[in-house]
Amino acid sequence: MLVPKQYRCTHSAGCICIKGHLSEDAIFLVFEHLNWNPRLIALMSCVCKWFDEIAKRILWKEFCRTRAPKMMLDLQSCGSHSVDGNWKALGKLLIYCSGCSQRGLFNITCVPGHFVHRTRFSRTSGKSFLTPQCRTDVLYVCDPCEHLDQGDDGDVGFFRGVFKSFSASKVRNMLIERQARLHPTEVCPYCKAKLWNMLQAKMIPRSACIRLGAYDDSVECYVCLNGHMLGTSSLLPLSDSDEASDFEQCSKFD
Repeated sequence: MLVPKQYRCTHSAGCICIKGHLSEDAIFLVFEHLNWNPRLIALMSCVCKWFDEIAKRILWKEFCRTRAPKMMLDLQSCGSHSVDGNWKALGKLLIYCSGCSQRGLFNITCVPGHFVHRTRFSRTSGKSFLTPQCRTDVLYVCDPCEHLDQGDDGDVGFFRGVFKSFSASKVRNMLIERQARLHPTEVCPYCKAKLWNMLQAKMIPRSACIRLGAYDDSVECYVCLNGHMLGTSSLLPLSDSDEASDFEQCSKFD
């Protein structure tokens, strides 16, 4: 159901919006017909403040619900009508690999961020990234986005994830108790919040390496104040049989 609240455009008098807006119902139906195309949602958000507010409140929410319905139901099952960090940030997390900029979060070769065609997020996989004390938390993590032959770094995998109700999670409480450091300059690429260093807090279990198919002690990971996770690892070489099974695996959202 659409939210009836209206927003006025805050742009100059020359803005095209002074001639009047479409109704929110009409915009909803148009984007529903377009299957909540993220590129078009992003383009419309650039028109003016009014369109940007509609995108944040309605369109990105419907995009997330369409792309990962079971995951969204679970993230909202605590009774909240929103998610930590807003729907726009979550929508970007679903389809965007942040990569690594030069002198960025990770001490590896610069890999540009990019959109991904398909991604599989799994609550079961998320358990592998939680220490035994925090296994009751709910974390969804995607399969690693593989970037092969990265020079001295070899095969690199980037992963991302999101916590359910992060503000009440045991992971957050443990980060605070261990006085984990926030990164001094970098912020979350999805919501622009500050980032905790999970490696520095010694909160990356060995099961994460096994789940990722990575070398021991090669996993680096950060989680932001809104519960978005991003990390990287050095991947072990795949055997021929592993490559075949990976090719045949169907990519989908859990």
